[in-house]
Amino acid sequence: MSPRATGKTSGTRTLVAARRLVVKIGSALLVGELSGRLRHRWLASLCEDVAAIRASGTEIVIVSSGAVAVGRNALKMGRGVLRLEEKQAAAAAGQIRLAHAYQEALARHKLPVAQILLTPADTEERRRHLNARGTVETLLRLGVVPVINENDSVATEEIRFGDNDRLAARVAQMISADMLVLLSDIDGLYTADPDRVKTASFIPEVADITPDIEAMAGDAAPGYASGGMVTKIAAAKIATRAGCGVVIASGQKAHSLAAVGVRGRCTWFLPTSTPITARKQWIAGAVTLAGTITVDAGAARALTQGKSLLPAGVTAIDGAFDRGDAVAIHAVGGKQIGSGLCAYSAADARLILGHKTREIEALLGYRGRDEMIHRDDLVLDHARGCGKMG
Repeated sequence: MSPRATGKTSGTRTLVAARRLVVKIGSALLVGELSGRLRHRWLASLCEDVAAIRASGTEIVIVSSGAVAVGRNALKMGRGVLRLEEKQAAAAAGQIRLAHAYQEALARHKLPVAQILLTPADTEERRRHLNARGTVETLLRLGVVPVINENDSVATEEIRFGDNDRLAARVAQMISADMLVLLSDIDGLYTADPDRVKTASFIPEVADITPDIEAMAGDAAPGYASGGMVTKIAAAKIATRAGCGVVIASGQKAHSLAAVGVRGRCTWFLPTSTPITARKQWIAGAVTLAGTITVDAGAARALTQGKSLLPAGVTAIDGAFDRGDAVAIHAVGGKQIGSGLCAYSAADARLILGHKTREIEALLGYRGRDEMIHRDDLVLDHARGCGKMG
């Protein structure tokens, strides 16, 4: 066993300690393998757990598999292997049924629901990343539970082995979640596949995902589940590097989300930093800066105090950049003092520079963000390498 698989118990960890939680639900939990129908009682227990965790102050995003499985049953497509266009048709039929099931189950707890359809590209390409992140964060601020699905009805190569595990990790990375729970028919990580190797040992905690840890993963399980331990380890690697802890736990029993950290087995993967630090390390490491924003002395002081950059403090825009691009921040005189992701294109930034936030809509014809660069998307040069980012 790798020395980074600590063998420690996870006794006192609970999900209610998380500020922002992403929960991924596997198809095998939501859909009966033989019937092809939604398991409404199981979903009701999950939503009861979600409501209890939300009541404690934790924000929750659900990433749900199951659209293809539900849709193929609704369209009476049988149990054989589906061609790509048949998977897409099944997903189109299943997504609306899946969203309605979540809406009904969470409505019992007076929690509104919104559906978002994503592909991995939506979380990787910077402009689309910012749009998706802004949508999810707005929904959370409004008290909504976002239910995110893979956009299988239009995706091509994205419909493949284990995609929703990785999609959930990318969502956690995108919204700076501090905990990701992967609920499936697997209760955690073992040194080998316990169904094949009777002497396999359970690993309750992993401090670092080494090649030894990756080698412990097995193949994808049969049935509706599209992933296996291989994709869960890949998801854990993405999330932990983004500062998000990960739990792999069995969701087969009712109230399995509430049981995480309280009873039953699960494997905890420890984050390697905080979510905000991880995001800012990415920004600090940007090789190409697409343009320059020059700020006045008052704005420069505000940035050193942890504030966001507002249009009123900007004196000049140089370069041609798009919304979401990394740009340099200069003080008057030309010295670079930081860098960040700009919430506006260069053309729009030039229109609003020097103006108050309340004037943005009149100047642009739409209501954009109050900040030109949000403090979470900003790194000061003096902070690089000293552990403090912005």
